[in-house]
Amino acid sequence: MTLHKADVVIVGGGLMGSAAAFFLRQRGQSVILLERDQIGQYASGVNFGNVRRQGRFLGQLELANRSWALWKRLPELIDDDLEFIASGHMRVCYREDEIPELEAYAAAPEAAQLDLKIYRGAELHQRFPFLGPDVKGGSYAPHDGHANPRLAAPAFARAARRLGARIEEQTEVAEVQKIAGEFTVTTTDGRQFGAERLLITAGAWGQKLSAQFGEPVPLDTNGPQMAVTEPVPYALPTVIGVYTKIPEEVIYFRQIPRGNIIIGGGYRSKPDMLNRRAYVEPRSILNQMDQMRRLLPGVGNLNIIRVWSGIEGYLPDSLPVMGPSGNVDGLYYAFGFCGHGFQLGPGVGDVMAELISTGSTSTSIEPFSIRRFTPSAEQRTTEQRSRAS
Repeated sequence: MTLHKADVVIVGGGLMGSAAAFFLRQRGQSVILLERDQIGQYASGVNFGNVRRQGRFLGQLELANRSWALWKRLPELIDDDLEFIASGHMRVCYREDEIPELEAYAAAPEAAQLDLKIYRGAELHQRFPFLGPDVKGGSYAPHDGHANPRLAAPAFARAARRLGARIEEQTEVAEVQKIAGEFTVTTTDGRQFGAERLLITAGAWGQKLSAQFGEPVPLDTNGPQMAVTEPVPYALPTVIGVYTKIPEEVIYFRQIPRGNIIIGGGYRSKPDMLNRRAYVEPRSILNQMDQMRRLLPGVGNLNIIRVWSGIEGYLPDSLPVMGPSGNVDGLYYAFGFCGHGFQLGPGVGDVMAELISTGSTSTSIEPFSIRRFTPSAEQRTTEQRSRAS
C-alpha cells in the first residue's frame, strides 16, 4: 500500500484547516489536508459571518487582533474576495444596568485596539435612529464588520492548493496511529497518509480524534439558527447584535449590499451527528422575528426567503481547544470554537502554522490549551481515592 507523505497532515477542511494549510505552505511545509465531505461544509460555511472582535473573552483579543490584520489584507493575501466589509459592529442592550458592563469592557487594556465608543439615550437614537425604543445603550466597534462565510474556507483551500498543498475532499478518516515518531492516517477507502506532525481541525468531531490520543474533552454540538430576508434598499451597513443574559433575547443581523438582511441568534437545535445533518428549529425562527421587531421595528413586514443551520462544537468555558497536545509530540489541535470562530479563522491558521513550523508562537494561546481538561496528577489521585472509598 502506498503511503502518501507530507510534513503535516491536517484532518478537517473548515476555515481553520484550510487557512492553516495555506499558511503552512507559505512557510515551506508540505501539506496534505483531508476533508470527509466538502471544504467548509459545516460550521465554517453556514455561520452568520461576523468579523467582530468586541465582546470576546479579553484573553482572546490578541489572537483576534492578529486575525483582523489578515482580514484587512484580503483579497491581496489569497487572491480571492470574501466580501469582507469593515462596516462597524454595534453591541446593544435593553437595560440601563448593562451599560456599565459594556463600559468596563471598553475600558479594559486588552480592548484598546478596538476603539470602542459607548452610546446611550438620545445620542444612541440619533446615531442609530432605526433601533427600537427598548434599546438603552450600546458599544460601537468602528473597525469590525462582516464577510461571506460560504466563500471563506474554499478560498483558502484554493489558495493553499495553488501553493502546492494537497487537498483531499470526500476522504473520511478511519484510524490515526503514531508509530516510530510518525503519524499514519488511514481512510475508509484504504488510503494512507503519513507525517511527523498532525493537526486536527475537525470542528464538532475534533474530540473524537483527541480522545483517541487520551485527551477527551466535554464538547457539545449545536445547530445555529439563521435566516435571510428578501432584498430591500441598502440602509443598514452596521452589524448589530444584542448583549443580554436572557437566551431568547439574543439576536443579531447584518445587511449585505445586495439588500438582504441576514439574521442569527436565539434557540439552537441539536444536530444529528451520525448522519451529519443539522435542523432548523421553527420556534427559533419565530422568536427571531419577534426579537427583530423589538430591535428593528421597521423589518416587521419583510419576507423570510431562506432558513438554515449547521453543526458547531461548544465547550463549557466557551473557549476553543487550540495548541499542542499535552500527551503526544507532533500533535496539534484547533477545534471547538463555540460559534465564534469565523473572525478568528485566518489568525488561527497563521498561528498554528507558526507553532507547527517553529515550535512556538508570538501570540498567546495558552488559555485554549487542551490541558485545561486533563486532570492534574493531584486531582487524579484524589479521584482514585474517592472511588476506592
